[in-house]
Amino acid sequence: PTPATEKENRAICISGIGSGKPFQTLMADVLPSVDVLEKTQCFPFYTYAEDGTSRRENVTDWALDAFRAHYGDESITKWDIFHYTYGLLHQPDYREGYAANLTLDLPHIPFAPDFWGFADAGVQLAELHVHYEAQPEYAGLQLIENRELPISYRVEKKMRFSADKTALRYNDFLTIAGIPSAAFGYRLGVLSALEWVVNQYHVKTHKRSQLLSDANRVDDDEYIVRLIGQVVEVSVRTVGIVGELPDLF
Repeated sequence: PTPATEKENRAICISGIGSGKPFQTLMADVLPSVDVLEKTQCFPFYTYAEDGTSRRENVTDWALDAFRAHYGDESITKWDIFHYTYGLLHQPDYREGYAANLTLDLPHIPFAPDFWGFADAGVQLAELHVHYEAQPEYAGLQLIENRELPISYRVEKKMRFSADKTALRYNDFLTIAGIPSAAFGYRLGVLSALEWVVNQYHVKTHKRSQLLSDANRVDDDEYIVRLIGQVVEVSVRTVGIVGELPDLF
């Protein structure tokens, strides 16, 4: 509700009931757009009064007692349960096995055999997804410059992938090569995170209003290049973490 309280809070955002796209989830540490995911519904760790006071934990004492009793582990905290949930919502067997249910109802959270496997993975995923702009750029990318043209990191037209999707034509001056196939494995709905960046980060004019949208930053001309490298890194690491998630049952 206020900038100060946003700094201490996080929310698990999910595609809501009736979504026509595959189930998706994303962690946020600021108030997200209502359509960040289709029919978005958010579950913050803390809830507040409208003025930012009366902070309450959104994981109940009943849930904490239930998890501790089930796993016989008094060290489990409410934040652990929050991250367990985020990790579990990425589990491929969970998403595939309950795909139909997830379009009709909110996710139901089972007691998986390995609590800490999901909780630890949830922490890693949350840090990657919330702080994606603080991640290093993927080391395997190669920046191929056209030396016959002036240096330019502006994106005017929509960027284009090569046929095999291992390279991205950034603009006439720059091509980004060495994109690994795993970068397309982290998907937010029907597109990968990298494809979302390619779709959104360019100069475009809204048809009805004729308002110009320019994704380039005047104070940071290499921002989009850097962002692509960071999103590839986040995607590859996410795919790796998801691939090592414990079994659901």
